[in-house]
Amino acid sequence: MHDTTALLVELGSVILGLGIIGRFAGRIGLSPIPLYLLAGLAFGEGGLLPLGASEEFTAIGAEIGVILLLLLLGLEYSASELVTSLKTQYPSGVVDFVLNATPGAAAGLMLGWGPVGAVALAGVTWISSSGVIAKVMTDMGRLGNRETPVILGVLVIEDLAMAVYLPLLTAMLAGVGLAGGSMALLIALGTVGFVLYLALRHGRLISRAVSSDNPEMLLLVVLGLTVLVAGVAQQLQVSAAVGAFLVGIALSGEVAEGARKLLTPLRDLFAAVFFVFFGLSTDPAEIPPVLLPAALLAIVTVFTKIGTGWYASRRAGIGPRGRWRAGGTLVARGEFSIVIAGLAVATEPRIGPIATAYVLILVIAGPLTARWTEPVASRLQAALAGRRRKPAVAAGQPMPSHDDLTPEHAGRDSD
Repeated sequence: MHDTTALLVELGSVILGLGIIGRFAGRIGLSPIPLYLLAGLAFGEGGLLPLGASEEFTAIGAEIGVILLLLLLGLEYSASELVTSLKTQYPSGVVDFVLNATPGAAAGLMLGWGPVGAVALAGVTWISSSGVIAKVMTDMGRLGNRETPVILGVLVIEDLAMAVYLPLLTAMLAGVGLAGGSMALLIALGTVGFVLYLALRHGRLISRAVSSDNPEMLLLVVLGLTVLVAGVAQQLQVSAAVGAFLVGIALSGEVAEGARKLLTPLRDLFAAVFFVFFGLSTDPAEIPPVLLPAALLAIVTVFTKIGTGWYASRRAGIGPRGRWRAGGTLVARGEFSIVIAGLAVATEPRIGPIATAYVLILVIAGPLTARWTEPVASRLQAALAGRRRKPAVAAGQPMPSHDDLTPEHAGRDSD
């Protein structure tokens, strides 16, 4: 009874605290994610007031939070849109891999971790956080922006790439031979391909089978199906987040719309729990010794992710403002980076603290870059344009008329 009482008190305090933090963040116009993480650090191991009784419950809630974030992200798009995005944006995926995996691999080799450690750290710096980014775009009301499909395309390519990367990394860490690694890879690819096939060919039948006029039944069936598929995907060495995303892709029409309305409050609750748990699982004492290398790596990969978003958006014909927004939104790292570090820590223990510090920096910076990259870039461009115009005026050259301006300068942006 005592344990149950402690669980209820701790859990109630955490949820109430999240509500207060969320309201405060809304008042100051900031995403609540960084504040959730700092709260987790304060109440985690080595923090001001460690939680004990509710830790296991919070861990399960965090897993559900990631699953719901990706499910609702998948509900925004159909299977055909996903396939089209993969066909058109695979060059952006290649650029994303080269720009963002290379700094991690180079840092791992310079730190003397060897090939396995370098591959693991490359994955940590490569993969953006779909969960954090989905939350940020929702909070900022950007799901309808023109650059959003580009952002989602990059995220989907990364998430699907995890179906290849994670089995290979697991095989390298375990010292498994070529045959064992190839088998794990084939199982993972087969699982993703099968779910995509069902979504493309039989998505309407799945939606019809799930559909219900009773909101309670719809909620139970969609949530149960999602958690089941996520669990099976995880068992088959495919990310549970990818499985949840593919379930969202398979549902369409009125079912998708109804599921969004029913699941949005649950998503917000469990997503907040996820970010708090991320902080809870981190010992603040481990961060200061590795803060400098983690910060340097974070600074480099902030610019490489912004470059990724700029390139991907430019290929899609998005205007400059949308390109900056896309790049800033992609900065956050999160759940996949922690999963990768967790797998590698047994072989290379030093990767744990630096990966945690790195992710904490970027998961806090991510919502800030999403909001401020475009305004700062626009002001810098305007200042540079003003400097270029001054010599022309001093030399007696006429200022360009409104008709001479490009659409971007005239205030019209294809974003």
